[in-house]
Amino acid sequence: MSYKVAVLMGGSSFEREFSLASGRHVLRHLEARGHTVLPLDAANALVETLRRERPDVAYIALHGGHGEDGTIQSLLEYLEIPFVGSLSSVCRLTWDKSLLPLVVSSYRKARGGANKAAHWPRGICLSAYAFKDLGAVAALDLITKQIPSGYPLAVMPAAGGSAMGVSKVTEPDELAGALLDALSFDDEVLVEEWVDGAEIAVCIIGSGEDARALAAIEIAPHAEFFDTAARLDPDFVDYYVPVREESLAVSGQEAANARDLIAAAALEVHQAFGCRDLSRVDLYWDPRKQQPLVMEINASPGMSEFSLFPMACEASGIDFEEMLDHLLETAVARQK
Repeated sequence: MSYKVAVLMGGSSFEREFSLASGRHVLRHLEARGHTVLPLDAANALVETLRRERPDVAYIALHGGHGEDGTIQSLLEYLEIPFVGSLSSVCRLTWDKSLLPLVVSSYRKARGGANKAAHWPRGICLSAYAFKDLGAVAALDLITKQIPSGYPLAVMPAAGGSAMGVSKVTEPDELAGALLDALSFDDEVLVEEWVDGAEIAVCIIGSGEDARALAAIEIAPHAEFFDTAARLDPDFVDYYVPVREESLAVSGQEAANARDLIAAAALEVHQAFGCRDLSRVDLYWDPRKQQPLVMEINASPGMSEFSLFPMACEASGIDFEEMLDHLLETAVARQK
């Protein structure tokens, strides 16, 4: 069935360029399927335009603040326009990386402690107020007490994506600068143990018990980690599907079991947050502990021609345009 689809993209976040690339890619494929597409930059006149055009459904290709933190989702809920993706209440949770351990632990408790597939790095979360007004900077020497594995450490904004504000800190003298950099992107900062393992993305489709994991993608950046530059230029990174046995530090049936565990961890996180339609879970495989360490879940994954979600669809034998059609149909049926 053909729909009038509002593709929301751009906006004013740090990730505007990523969003525009996602929106244009989605737009092209929706038009190819015969849909009438309204490309809308999320600007001041958005509500007026949505009320005038009254689209059948919206696809949110916004990334960063306002696109992933529940803002645009709550607006569409208020305007009673069906949209692809998770509810605003869910997006508020997924947007804050520091909430992942709490959300998953609560989900497990409610289910009697089952499905303990996901793990996460040990870390702390502190606010800009704690540093700038309460003097937490004077206690940076306690970091290694809270994170016994010590240096190197990963420092990142608690909210945000595209690796903006993320640093690897190898010694104490670098910590203050990394914290300031992260706090320029968000009011809270995460400091976590650094994981030397394969970076992996698992895209999820569906909702609740019907959700399933697509083929996991191993990300092998030419830099030390999957930084912003690598996300913008495919020449800076290599991808492997399936995840290589040497990255898992096991082979044969043990490698197959490890890949199953990676998929199970991603599914558990998707279901714990109550995500619907689609998501992407970013994790590391810890070869020493032989377990996946989840970093974050993204409720509005990138959709550009270089993004991981379209890549995962192709690797899983799923036609990307048919997937978009299915997402639109699901959103419209849900609203009815």
